[in-house]
Amino acid sequence: MQTGGSRFLVVEDDPAFSRVLTRGLRSRGFDVTLVTTAAQALLAAGEVAPHFVILDLKLGSDSALPLIRPLRALCSATRICLLTGFASIATAIEAIKLGAHHYLAKPVHIDEILATLGCVAAADADGEQPSLALRGRQHTLDDVEWRHILKTLRDCDGNISRAARALGMHRRTLQRKLAARNRGDRGAALSRVLRQPARRPPS
Repeated sequence: MQTGGSRFLVVEDDPAFSRVLTRGLRSRGFDVTLVTTAAQALLAAGEVAPHFVILDLKLGSDSALPLIRPLRALCSATRICLLTGFASIATAIEAIKLGAHHYLAKPVHIDEILATLGCVAAADADGEQPSLALRGRQHTLDDVEWRHILKTLRDCDGNISRAARALGMHRRTLQRKLAARNRGDRGAALSRVLRQPARRPPS
């Protein structure tokens, strides 16, 4: 996707983690702006128009979820990766609705963040290309949402109307999601849901 030299906005108030993260990104050839508060994040996004935002879920005692929509409004093409030490399905689903692209649970390696964002780094400080071998461990928000849908459908014995109410979405929306995952065959989707064991969500 983007190459080294792309702009990152890191919104993180943990001094130790932010120091390691920003140093690692810069050593891979990226331009990095670090902020620690929501107000600083919005100001910086307007000034630097980042290609990517790494957003910690917790900023002090506040949730960073309300930042997602304003950040997307300022930079519609920006890809947002939400990081959290308290991974949960509910948080992931809310982040999806607000416009984030990916969701990763701490601890997380820098290369995993780059792989999740589909971002190619420039040569690192030693002149070698950093490994992106962790690609298989990424969990996109769509994946998390789908696992949540599967679990809810099983809990509702495949009843779409009941599952839609439990998920807080319209019945037709759920039907479209099922069809999209199964090339238009909602019946095949339901059969597969009721036949297979539930997958554990990322912890």
